Amino acid sequence: MESQKYAIVDLETTGNSSKQGERIIQIAIVFMQDWQVIDTYTSFVNPKKKIPLFIQDLTHINDQHVKSAPAFEEIAEDVYEKLQDCVFVAHNIDFDLPFLQDEFKRCDLPKWHGNSMDTVELAKILYPTAYSYKLSEIALELEIGLKNAHRADDDAMATALLLKKCWEQLVALPLDTVQQLHTRSFKLKSGLANLFFEAVQIKRKKVEQLENHFVYRGIPIFQNAKVENEVRAVQYPYSTEEKQQLFSKTIENFEVREGQFQMMDAVWNSLNNRTEVMTEASTGIGKTLAYLIPSILFAKQQKQPVVVSTYTSHLLDQLIQEELPKANDLLSTVTKTAVLKGMEHYIDLDRFCESLAVVDDSYEENFVKMQILVWLAISATGDLNEVNVSSGGNTAVNRIRRTSTTVETKQKDAFDFYLEAIKSCEDAELIITNHAMLLADLERVSPMLERIQGFVIDEGHQMIQAATMREEKVLTYRKWKYSFGQVGHFEECRLHHIFVQLMQSSERVPIRLLSKLENQFFETVELFEHAISHIVSQMNLPITNRRNLKKTIQLQDLILKKELLEQFSQSMDQWLKLAEHCTAIFEGYHDDLAVSQKASLTDWNYWLSELTTMKEQWDAIFLVQAEDMTSWIEADARSIPNSIQIYNRPVQIADDITEVFNRFRGNSGIVWASGTLTVPNNRRFIADQLGLAQDVQLFRFQAPNSYYEGASVYVVDDMPDIQQVSQHEYIEAVAEAVIQTVLATRGRCFVLFTSQEMLRKTVNLIQEIGSLEDYMIFAQGISTGSRMRLLKMFQRFEHSVLFGTNSFWEGVDVPGDALSAVIVVRLPFSSPEDPLFKAKAIRMQRQGLNSFYKLSLPEAIIRFKQGFGRLIRSSNDKGAFIVLDRRIETKSYGEDFLKALPNVNVKHVQLDEMVFDLEDWYNK
Repeated sequence: MESQKYAIVDLETTGNSSKQGERIIQIAIVFMQDWQVIDTYTSFVNPKKKIPLFIQDLTHINDQHVKSAPAFEEIAEDVYEKLQDCVFVAHNIDFDLPFLQDEFKRCDLPKWHGNSMDTVELAKILYPTAYSYKLSEIALELEIGLKNAHRADDDAMATALLLKKCWEQLVALPLDTVQQLHTRSFKLKSGLANLFFEAVQIKRKKVEQLENHFVYRGIPIFQNAKVENEVRAVQYPYSTEEKQQLFSKTIENFEVREGQFQMMDAVWNSLNNRTEVMTEASTGIGKTLAYLIPSILFAKQQKQPVVVSTYTSHLLDQLIQEELPKANDLLSTVTKTAVLKGMEHYIDLDRFCESLAVVDDSYEENFVKMQILVWLAISATGDLNEVNVSSGGNTAVNRIRRTSTTVETKQKDAFDFYLEAIKSCEDAELIITNHAMLLADLERVSPMLERIQGFVIDEGHQMIQAATMREEKVLTYRKWKYSFGQVGHFEECRLHHIFVQLMQSSERVPIRLLSKLENQFFETVELFEHAISHIVSQMNLPITNRRNLKKTIQLQDLILKKELLEQFSQSMDQWLKLAEHCTAIFEGYHDDLAVSQKASLTDWNYWLSELTTMKEQWDAIFLVQAEDMTSWIEADARSIPNSIQIYNRPVQIADDITEVFNRFRGNSGIVWASGTLTVPNNRRFIADQLGLAQDVQLFRFQAPNSYYEGASVYVVDDMPDIQQVSQHEYIEAVAEAVIQTVLATRGRCFVLFTSQEMLRKTVNLIQEIGSLEDYMIFAQGISTGSRMRLLKMFQRFEHSVLFGTNSFWEGVDVPGDALSAVIVVRLPFSSPEDPLFKAKAIRMQRQGLNSFYKLSLPEAIIRFKQGFGRLIRSSNDKGAFIVLDRRIETKSYGEDFLKALPNVNVKHVQLDEMVFDLEDWYNK
């Protein structure tokens, strides 16, 4: 409430639990009333114990800061009194309030009573698209000043300003949205209901004009204002002088990069001449602008759209939010842009509206619905991937995704974000999409992108992976169990029970059919368990010594009873057909259902669709013997059958990609752009996998040597030979080299592995040695969080080290001083036992080809180039690229790895010499 007094509290402590002897080292309180700061209180606190080193690194509070500070016992009563008659607010209240309550108890004070609010919970609702809800990260996103994160005074003030921002965001929402939020706020964990109620009261006193929203079935939806396209003559800058003038007009102190200008011409000529080209552009070229500028100019002049496709959502967002505005500024124009993603990205509004009728939601389901209500009022895309939901909320989100089961022709007033996205392509100049969507669309009989005159495939080498993943089938035991559990048996009162009750009450579906449906489901689930047990029995997993026992087994190596696998498939098929038949009868009378009943029917149809897809995957893996596919099982013997995952992937994908693009060749310009298209002695390694014709021209653009002046490559030649020593001995040497490098560069290091097992063992050994106790260590597969989250955390701490495997070799940008060194633990060859690699190698050998030189070596060199690309992201960057694997100098193929790098200085040195060199370099 506006007249309410808020006490925004932050604590810094020696650890997580007061009961286990941890103590407060700093406390800060910001008092806010009428959304203005009216007072502050802050104090260091003497914990009467040493502050752990990692806490010192996190908070920058050391023992000297608290040496003369009062103990908490001396200030406890004063703090207790200050909190009276206030709403207690904290960012992650589950830590601050219980810790403070325990400290009050220890000081013989009564338990503090009052309302409390958590700004984490509040921010997640009101800023549902925020990348992170860590205080420092959301403060940065919302432009809230936070100079010293993890200092209580700065954190408390930032939390107070965040609370105010949340309030302003809340009262800016449409009244209908705020009212629905208030209705659902009583299920929240912290006491936010009063805040939502106050917002409702204020909103009701004002006459609301929904200028930027329209209301669909009672839900306000944000609507972008139409922007008129600027019509002006923009000519392509043919000469170097014209290009230089174009860039210098907007970019201060612009430095000419010949490679960038040459790539612009190559893209321009390809689009105008309707030819296909490959463009390999090293880091530092300015690849994105080099293709965006000619693409925009071509689209405007020809009045025909150009499609730009990239690989990941992260790269797509970067393109839209950062690179496209730069291109528009350079050209002094506005580009009509459409963003097109796969159907499953978009929300199905009707499903969501029906889900709102369900009142007995779990906390997670209710919370996701609150996030979606806010998101619909602030975002015009309908792309559900914008919403940052917890892992527990993913199922609720998946239920409201747009799928092919959605009827295309709804009521006349129906609104569909997916169809709107398709419609926006009709008059767009630039259509931005991802590889998966592009493949899916071009494979249609009537593609939406049929009239396209030009394609730019950015990160073109990743089209191989996108096409592979598109054809991949994955069978996960846990997913099957979960899906069956969501449907459930009649007596379990799950969807099956609800659906049967609905049909019985309607008296339109014969009882014998419903009984048959139940019996068939029971038989299907039983057959599934029987089939899985049979598969497990054939895997021959040892009963003893199950510690860390992870197995990968080719499906073709198992002797499976095909008749049993077919029996399950047939039973599943019979149940699905019976369920669809009953549903079709019932849906003939859909109109007289209550809203909550419609929601249950929507859920029922969703799970029928999911199980239909899963049944198709089962057939593809076990019953269809496709020549160009390989299948394998991955499992952990400690958790059978729960850990079972069965994969089915194509061995080669070139034919699929060729078929997709053939209809456009000769009629449209096609540009394949990437930083890694070639390797020494094999310029067509990627081209052949993409199925590109021999006459497709390849352009290679290299940044000037001056761009890499800050880079040094070290080959450590006193490391043990990885092929001559035990893994344990090699890991010991790696741990020592990593420790020495980290200490010399003061952290800011990537350590790249090819094996999760070796990564884990190396990290464990380094932690046992204890030499890097003052450094934050983030390790993929060990530290919690996604790849992007680990990267963000790594960048937050000056003294940090990041240990990563395959996904950190490429697509990771860490510009500037945040990254000082990249350590390559071993050359990134694929494991010979990797099932997909093994299948490809066998296929090559049957064709009389050397799989090492034609597959293994080129793949490793590509990854090696990508690993180097993590280091130098701008001409001002400096850093060391350190190779610990001596095969790069002892094997004949080692030279090919070094040739693949830009023209940089390579030093073959002993570890001590390198460390001395690094210390001298970074001290300067």
